[in-house]
Amino acid sequence: MKVLPFKIPKPKNEALIYQEDRERIFYGQLHQHQEIQISLIVKGSGSFIVADTINEYKENDILVIGEYVPHVFKSDSNKSDESIMCSLFFKKDSFGNHFFEVADMAETKDFFIGSEYGLKVLSKKRKIAKQFHKLSHQNKIERVATLLKIISLISKAKAAPLSSFVYKKRYTDDEGKRMNDVFEYAMEKFYEPITLEEIADKAHMNKNSFCRYFKKRTNKTFFQFLIEIRIENACKLINSKPDLSISLIAEQCGFGTIANFNRKFKEIKGVTPTDYRRQR
Repeated sequence: MKVLPFKIPKPKNEALIYQEDRERIFYGQLHQHQEIQISLIVKGSGSFIVADTINEYKENDILVIGEYVPHVFKSDSNKSDESIMCSLFFKKDSFGNHFFEVADMAETKDFFIGSEYGLKVLSKKRKIAKQFHKLSHQNKIERVATLLKIISLISKAKAAPLSSFVYKKRYTDDEGKRMNDVFEYAMEKFYEPITLEEIADKAHMNKNSFCRYFKKRTNKTFFQFLIEIRIENACKLINSKPDLSISLIAEQCGFGTIANFNRKFKEIKGVTPTDYRRQR
């Protein structure tokens, strides 16, 4: 099975694709596509990796993923019987090579710059979601108009980048399969001790080659990445289980000592786990 690039199925000469995913879990393979993706999470929650960074998604989130940015969703299958995501897929040149470069489209510039690293929209979410809910009963011309409205709203909204580094070369199918196996293993086994030998074996590489390979494609070491996965899962437990002690959360997320957990948590989140819980 070819993991990358992931092709969006579409009829010939169709510039804009509207897609509704209704599954128990979203597509769980690392993939990239030439289209820019704007998605509304209608139902469901989980984690997703965009390029070098793991993030959390939940109901009503609005996400932008740029062209050829590798990403993978991992649904929290125990929380919902169904996950629903509505998405628009399009290329910057879908409506002509210079369509978004004319003066009338100047306000979209920041949207396309931001999409290169992925975006999570933080404001105007209700207005954007309202536009998404129109799409299912619109014709193709109306959908293009709605896309432009959504881009305009996102351009004016507050947003946070989803990643800090994007490997500029497109992944080959073999590279995509290798990175997918590494990401999937780390996301499934984050609570267990993982050795360098173990993860390098998953990539079918020796230790030194794997370290260079992973660092080149994510701009961080595998163990930096693994700590981020553990911290994101710790945040989920802090948010969802208020009666669970911080020390038990640290243990369940793969940290050997509470002191190391507190230190790494503050490095990544800027606050201690206890202060993070108080802010919720």
